[in-house]
Amino acid sequence: MTNLLLSAMATFAQSAKNNFVRKTRQPMSIQEQFLKKLLKIQQGTVLGQTFGLANIRTIDQFREQVPIWSYAEYEPYAQRVAKAEPNVLTADPVVYINLTSGTTGRQKMVPVTYRFSRSLGKANTVSLGFAIEAMRSRSQKSKLNAGISGVEERSHPLEFGKVLSTNYVGIEGTTEGGIDFGPVTVGSYRINRFICEQTFAQPFAAMEIADIDSRHYVCLLFALRNSQMRGISANFPMLVLRTCQYLEEYAEALIADIEKGTIAAWLKITPELRADLERQWSAQPKRAQELRQVLRSQGKLTPKLAWPKLSFVGTARGGTSDFYFERFPDYFGDTLQFGGVYGTAEGTFAICHDFNADGSILALESGFYEFIPEDQWEAEHPKTLLPVELKVGDRYRILVTSYSGFYRYDIGDVIEVVGFYEQTPMIIFRHRRGGLLSSVTEKTTEFHAVQTLQTLQQEFGLKLEDFCITLATDAFPSGYLLNIELSSGETLSDPQAFLLRFDHWMGKFNSRYAVMRGSQIPLPRLQILAPGSFAIVRQRQVQRGTSESQLKIMHISEDRKFLEGLTILEEVKMPANSQATL
Repeated sequence: MTNLLLSAMATFAQSAKNNFVRKTRQPMSIQEQFLKKLLKIQQGTVLGQTFGLANIRTIDQFREQVPIWSYAEYEPYAQRVAKAEPNVLTADPVVYINLTSGTTGRQKMVPVTYRFSRSLGKANTVSLGFAIEAMRSRSQKSKLNAGISGVEERSHPLEFGKVLSTNYVGIEGTTEGGIDFGPVTVGSYRINRFICEQTFAQPFAAMEIADIDSRHYVCLLFALRNSQMRGISANFPMLVLRTCQYLEEYAEALIADIEKGTIAAWLKITPELRADLERQWSAQPKRAQELRQVLRSQGKLTPKLAWPKLSFVGTARGGTSDFYFERFPDYFGDTLQFGGVYGTAEGTFAICHDFNADGSILALESGFYEFIPEDQWEAEHPKTLLPVELKVGDRYRILVTSYSGFYRYDIGDVIEVVGFYEQTPMIIFRHRRGGLLSSVTEKTTEFHAVQTLQTLQQEFGLKLEDFCITLATDAFPSGYLLNIELSSGETLSDPQAFLLRFDHWMGKFNSRYAVMRGSQIPLPRLQILAPGSFAIVRQRQVQRGTSESQLKIMHISEDRKFLEGLTILEEVKMPANSQATL
């Protein structure tokens, strides 16, 4: 039954993808249709009447009549929604409230209706269609190349199948008006529970376990039972690596539970959930024997070893992802990576179309989009561009109008256009506007920082657990503090050379740093942190209210207390007579 459902899902997804491809040839027609339908539906809402949506007939009129707002302007309306006041932002009933991660500021509330959820779901379906087509295309090409050259074909064809996810799906809380709220993933999974139950390798109940360690253990336990599992999915690459670490850490215990048909007694699981999970669990001695043999022969258990037919890893690409992808080969070999969709709690903006590709296609039916070019970022009333007016290589702030009830909403994301798919732009997330580090006025972004550290890892043959650049507290203007944690078993034989090259590459990737380091920005310093430091940082974020599925380590921070209290193993300075080595 499950295989039939997966096959039907695959067929439907490919059809949706083919339909979307046709629409990419006329993006403005599709965008105009989306906007007009949305305005008609929302015109009677409190904000719809304030903006006079009923009188708008054209895209130009919409841009002239409706202001560009940040969340600060929407917040009073969102608070009314939270009190269950109807028809404020959306004509449809609000069934859930997405909370943003709050990584770069206070958490925002985004109303979710079934219509809004379906509009975002279209992008997910199209993305799945692209992934399935790419898998089949690669498998056929591999078979063809094998026939022509006599080279051995890939041992396992790429296929769509069961996926492991360790996301938490429990409700975070309920507003005073009785509306559930929490991370976007929780709402999405709960609204689409039936589909999740068909596609995930673990029971939905396993994802309802609140304790992080216990949830990962149980999700891995059920997934390991299925030797045919095809994918692993997580919001961010850092979370994928964390799942890999859990697999390594608990390998022996997991295998023992698979052999005996038990679920470890030490796990923190409510009696109701444990009873539900035990009804779905049974011993599989043969599978346990397979896994134990792998563990003994290889000395470790990685996803690629546990699931030889693993076809893909689904996780966010762009932004700071490349830093973590450096460590993926250790766990996944050459397993393909798929970005799924580029989206946030505020909406879905673009659709990934191929494996190992950062650029994604604007999601034409999930929102109406406008873009603010860089020369307009500081303008009080910035002029916006439409999708067909964008230029490859330029960066823009993205505005979205969606069924959440937000119009021309400036979410703060800076994107870069990397190409066009037919007539529709392909974009990549670069950084959050305002997420900058400046000693003077050089404006270092997360993208600059990740490019620099990625290059350094390759240059020094080194693997880092994580890093964050902050500013020194003992001088003004302040020099950069490069805080790094080495991966287990790694050593840095020449820290000063590492620091000198950091200074060099930072200037290469951010030319303004290069200009100002020679005269205004003081020498940078390196701090090597104790093992487990960034695990402490992540725990602090969770304690402050960030959902673990939304966890992101900021790789630059103007908060000089961001890493306060961590143990510093070694502090390294550049030679006093050093000049910018740019």
